[in-house]
Amino acid sequence: MRGAFPGAGEGKTDYPIQPVPFTQVHVSDNFWAPKIKVNAEVSIPYTLEQCKKTGRIDNFLRASGKLRDDKMTEYTFDDTDLYKVIEGASYGLQVRKNPELEKYLDTLIGIIGAAQEKDGYLYTFRTMNASHPHTWMGARRWEKEEDLSHELYNSGHLFEAAVAHYQATGKRTLLDIAIRNADLLVSVFGFGREERFPGHQIVETGLTKMYRVTGKKEYLDLAKFFLDVRGPGKPNSGEYNQSYKKVIEQHEAVGHAVRAAYMYTGMADVAALTGDRQYLSAIDDIWHDVVEKKLYVTGGIGATGNGEAFGQAYELPNMSAYAETCASIANVYWNSRMFLLHGDAKYIDVMERTLYNGLLSGVSLSGDRFFYPNPLASMGQYQRSAWFGCACCISNMTRFLPSMPGYIYGQNGNDLYVNLFVGNTADITLPAGKVTVTQQTNYPWDGKTDIAILPSGAAAFALHIRIPGWAANRPIPGDLYFDAPGTQQKKISILLNGQPAQYRMEKGYAVMERTWKAGDKISLDFPMDVQKLMADSMVEADKKRFALQRGPLVYCLEGPDNKDGAVQNIVVDKNAAVKAVYKPSLLNGVTVLEMKGTSSRRQANKDALVKSVQTVTAIPYYAWANRGPGEMTVWVPYEASAARPTPAPSIASKSKVSASATNKKMYVALNDQYDPMSSKDNSAPYFHWWPKQGTQEWVQYDFDQEYTVSSSGVYWYDDGPFGGCRVPASWKLFYKKGEEWLPVKNTGNYGTAKDGYNSVQFEPVKTSALKMEVQLPAENSSGILEWRVK
Repeated sequence: MRGAFPGAGEGKTDYPIQPVPFTQVHVSDNFWAPKIKVNAEVSIPYTLEQCKKTGRIDNFLRASGKLRDDKMTEYTFDDTDLYKVIEGASYGLQVRKNPELEKYLDTLIGIIGAAQEKDGYLYTFRTMNASHPHTWMGARRWEKEEDLSHELYNSGHLFEAAVAHYQATGKRTLLDIAIRNADLLVSVFGFGREERFPGHQIVETGLTKMYRVTGKKEYLDLAKFFLDVRGPGKPNSGEYNQSYKKVIEQHEAVGHAVRAAYMYTGMADVAALTGDRQYLSAIDDIWHDVVEKKLYVTGGIGATGNGEAFGQAYELPNMSAYAETCASIANVYWNSRMFLLHGDAKYIDVMERTLYNGLLSGVSLSGDRFFYPNPLASMGQYQRSAWFGCACCISNMTRFLPSMPGYIYGQNGNDLYVNLFVGNTADITLPAGKVTVTQQTNYPWDGKTDIAILPSGAAAFALHIRIPGWAANRPIPGDLYFDAPGTQQKKISILLNGQPAQYRMEKGYAVMERTWKAGDKISLDFPMDVQKLMADSMVEADKKRFALQRGPLVYCLEGPDNKDGAVQNIVVDKNAAVKAVYKPSLLNGVTVLEMKGTSSRRQANKDALVKSVQTVTAIPYYAWANRGPGEMTVWVPYEASAARPTPAPSIASKSKVSASATNKKMYVALNDQYDPMSSKDNSAPYFHWWPKQGTQEWVQYDFDQEYTVSSSGVYWYDDGPFGGCRVPASWKLFYKKGEEWLPVKNTGNYGTAKDGYNSVQFEPVKTSALKMEVQLPAENSSGILEWRVK
């Protein structure tokens, strides 16, 4: 089915609705403005400095011959971290002048330009001509593009950065570099020439941005080619990179979630800009598949760390949720495009949920600590990091936040859409005339928003005000999540100049069509009742639990706010009253939720649980893990069988852990007393020696005092067939006597069975420490879910 979208200037087709550019929207509220400021003043300088410290800038110097050593960074896509932070910095320059930053960007662009080959090729890992080339890049250009080389992925982020820098400064320096690279791609790729698809999508949206700025239709044609050439029969085709079918034949979300959402965004862009609607039925169906079966309540996507991928329908584990920060950013891009295509508020409902929860959780309040995955439960194994070897999420966050004001409004002729409720002043030009729109609000803490309309003269246009799904007892499009039974119907108030407004409902918007004049004011009041959300019964991980939401914010229980720092042991009645309390000094100012609940703990050598009544406190999910590692859960048990009573202290749980694995964050997994469901249960914390193979390794418990011990049990981690860990080849136990390690005299075998504890009995020994020596299998590593001592 083909057809054209309404034009957007000079006869070109484009999205029927256009976003109001963020440069025309000046955010001034107490929620987003400080976050955008921290990004500009902390995150961007910090990330630029890390790009320097970690050698990402040196890659370009090596490629240009200015640095003559034989090193390189870890990943073939590391060039993109520099591109993305330049993009974010450029967005910042569009809003606020910073001559020092602009000068530094000029220096970086000079370094990037010097690394570009004469024909426009720009890929430092090949051009630096290292004596030991990176194994991902292949012997020739593009040879491993469908797999791991990321040559086109690098180009895509270069294009997006170049457009942002040109629009911010008017300088063509980076844009000309990008044009040379794009012209090379146009000359190389196409049907009958180099018929390859990008292994990691993003070049498609980069090319559409280049087309918009330059008017070169070849760039749009190439973006379409990269979508149309994708499919079976090519090297490395499969679900992982969404090439198991032609893109127009795909109707469910599969594979790597970031790649997928970038591709769906590119499909929307190409459909809008070409007027060719063939992609739309595919991305419409895929959107329903995600929203109705594969979306976390936080708006995160990508359930499994195995391939950073979408899981099966309703496969939404909490502790092992991947929900990558990059995937949330991509989900915002995709849903914003779906809105621009269809003008339906349901896409903004999903976008807002992601924006305030699963995306914002990716960066600390301080702006210099980050999450890669965003789990929905923790036993203390998750904490924010200062940097990652694979830093895509960090640089992605720096480029996203400055552009956030561009998602507040949209326009289509004389239809003006108010999508997000953020304190701001926007200058918008409609066919009916220029109009200034000002929002005053304390959203998301308060549901009241005043919108002042100031046209340059009396102007007739339609104002479309989104009524959030959460305010209309529809937390999400579809039935994946829903209000708990008995939830009161919310009453929404919309006043125009102090009187009840006349409006019609259309695609989730309250539409007011009239001649507007200076001084007109709309007053919105969305009731901020606390909602207890339930999940579809097909979501196994959320049974007998509810999630708390107030306004657009999803809440979680976190250790620092609750008794004994524990939350996995808490139960709250479904009908418990919940009180909202604003705490200005907590986590930069948040509204917390307080309710009565019970907690339980086990006693040594007794079956009866000790239960206590307590006040249970929940904080906004985006703010968790800003006070160090600890327990956390989004889904709160309302039945005792869903909770995990705090175990009684054991010899193992009181021990100090050391090991031949250097990542000390993993050590907590060995003695956290969490009983796994199987050897591949990555919903629990686990310890591993990956990527080591075939070596002898060790792990040790130093007890808090001397004990007489006579047995030990180990639950092996084995994530076969796809992961890198298997049960070990063999293992032995040693006990400490003085300064000497002696083997225990075991009376049973050292087992290596999966899916249960492998217990070994030995003659009793009095000791202060126990050590396990593990022989890894020849071609795999090994790991441990739990290690007990009795």
